[in-house]
Amino acid sequence: MPPDASQRYGFRPLEHCDLGRIRAWLSAPHVAAWWDEADFATEKIAAHLSDPAVRSYLILIDGREAGYLQSYDPHAEADHPYQDQPNGTLGIDQFIGEANLIGVGHGPALIATFALQRFAEGVPRIITDPDPANQRAVRAYAKAGFRVLDQRTTIYGPALIMGRDSGNQTRPT
Repeated sequence: MPPDASQRYGFRPLEHCDLGRIRAWLSAPHVAAWWDEADFATEKIAAHLSDPAVRSYLILIDGREAGYLQSYDPHAEADHPYQDQPNGTLGIDQFIGEANLIGVGHGPALIATFALQRFAEGVPRIITDPDPANQRAVRAYAKAGFRVLDQRTTIYGPALIMGRDSGNQTRPT
């Protein structure tokens, strides 16, 4: 029997001392292909540390620092392109920074684990917006129980809006 995903995957609040690791991960080719330039993205992430509408986490896999996840309230910004989502919705963005941990099932499992934790807190929906060309991310979110809601071009570029509602209790594997 596989280990319980809720025990394998952890999310600790990001701290300023983590930003060097975040920048290094953002420079890795598998992350850099889909995120802003490393210095710029790191500055934005650093600004999130004092923004109450965004929560930044270091992803832990079996206790090992492995990636980054941020959740945000799309209703907290007056002009956010996802304000058409139900009140209480959280948006998420994430990446696994350690290249040897991608492509082996961690993405769907950690995303589903994070979603189940937020649903237990009363969040009604979680959305994400991968670039439609990022098929690895699209597959990971689909395996984590997310479904396509819409495809748009936003201020962030092309986006496949995917969501998972709290009633969809697909378990991580």
